[in-house]
Amino acid sequence: MNDLVRQHTALGESDLEWLHLLVSEWQLLSDLSFADLVLWVPTRDGTRYVSIAQMRPNTGPTSYQDDMVGHLVPRGRRPLLDAALDEGRIVREGDPEWREEVPVRVESIPVRREGRVLGVIARNTNLLTVRTPSRLELTYLQSASDLAQMIAAGAFPFPGQQVDMDASPRVGDGLIRLDAEGYVQYASPNALSAYHRLGLAADLVGLHLGRTTAELAPSRGPVDESLARLASGWAPREAEIEGGECVVQLRAIPLKPRDTRIGSLVLLRDVTELRRRERELITKDATIREIHHRVKNNLQTVAALLRLQARRIGAAGDSSAREALEEAVRRVGSIAIVHETLSQNLDERVDFDEIADRVLAMVAEIAPGKVTGRRTGRFGILPAEVATPLSMVLTEVLQNALEHGYGPGEQGSVEVGAVRSVAEGGGAPRGATRLLVTVQDDGKGLAEDFDVRTSGNLGLQIVRTLVEGELGGVFTMAPAAGRGTLVRFDLPVPPEKR
Repeated sequence: MNDLVRQHTALGESDLEWLHLLVSEWQLLSDLSFADLVLWVPTRDGTRYVSIAQMRPNTGPTSYQDDMVGHLVPRGRRPLLDAALDEGRIVREGDPEWREEVPVRVESIPVRREGRVLGVIARNTNLLTVRTPSRLELTYLQSASDLAQMIAAGAFPFPGQQVDMDASPRVGDGLIRLDAEGYVQYASPNALSAYHRLGLAADLVGLHLGRTTAELAPSRGPVDESLARLASGWAPREAEIEGGECVVQLRAIPLKPRDTRIGSLVLLRDVTELRRRERELITKDATIREIHHRVKNNLQTVAALLRLQARRIGAAGDSSAREALEEAVRRVGSIAIVHETLSQNLDERVDFDEIADRVLAMVAEIAPGKVTGRRTGRFGILPAEVATPLSMVLTEVLQNALEHGYGPGEQGSVEVGAVRSVAEGGGAPRGATRLLVTVQDDGKGLAEDFDVRTSGNLGLQIVRTLVEGELGGVFTMAPAAGRGTLVRFDLPVPPEKR
């Protein structure tokens, strides 16, 4: 829509914003009219119209099987568009058009903003299934006529009232028509059912909706005046009310077709089940975060016990056992960092850059010399099933580099790099990426006869098992260019679950 307006028309940004506001609301007009809507805007030179938006009704058959957005029509080919644009009035003259043996009634509604007509809405109604209208359909059509007059006068949509149509009630969810005093003239069956669930025993017709709604909503004090005013339709507002075990969402739309308030529409929807599920999800998320928090605490307790045991063994003179326990402390600590991060998130995903920095700082504390560590690139957001083993892999590789690459008092640096790329190949699921992680040091390097496949080092065995077995990646370890060692692991990252 933005591209079409900027490419073909002379409308400014404020006009475009008004059209966006209209398009966010016009599903309401389409459903009340049982008609398709196409928004036509004159081109910059005034010789043609370009269609920039289209809406099909949820309440009736469509008149357009094809997408009309982007079509250009010369001025003069559709006289109703010309008349609505030039005269600034709703045009209904003319006989029905026949499209693929389907009669279609065509009307044109000018779109006005601050006294200027920006474009024209073509309202097209499929007449193939026309029959004697019911009371509900008559109420729909009358309400649609009122809204159309408000659009032509520049009184609808309401400025500053951006509506999320996916979250707001729709016409089919429930509709109540009020008079100018707020009394119910008509209530659809769905609307009446929703109020019965709130606790209303009588019919809605003839009742003052504002006072009735305020009485049904539980309150310890006097009647909620703001709720009563909203339900009376005095201003364009949305709210939710609870009565018993029922939750109903309300949206009020004042009707002022000739700049005089004649009544209002109230759309409503029973969202009881939706809110119940939301509460369950919130409870579930809180439970999961609490579990991660407790796992983190338990792991820290295990690490503390191992640390105490290492000190006792070190005091007894067994240095190899002490070092083995200290390695176990760091392994447990790296897993605890992941669970601590997960305990602070709403989903099972973590920003691994923070974890990598903390692991790098934790492992650097064991360096025998003055070795500095730094990270380049970004790991990004990773799912928990990747982050947990990856944190342990990174801990083992860094620990191995610092312990075996540098002697007491030696200086050096270790660099951790991360590069994300889009996964290629027919077997890769859509949205999957690959993560290439490198750990390079400038230490002593590898022995000439070193083979990572046959090394008996427990840490490297853990790395190889996690990378190749659990993460499905590729692990290599080779001399770095010039000096030191370069470790690489290439991992597939599954697509995000939505």
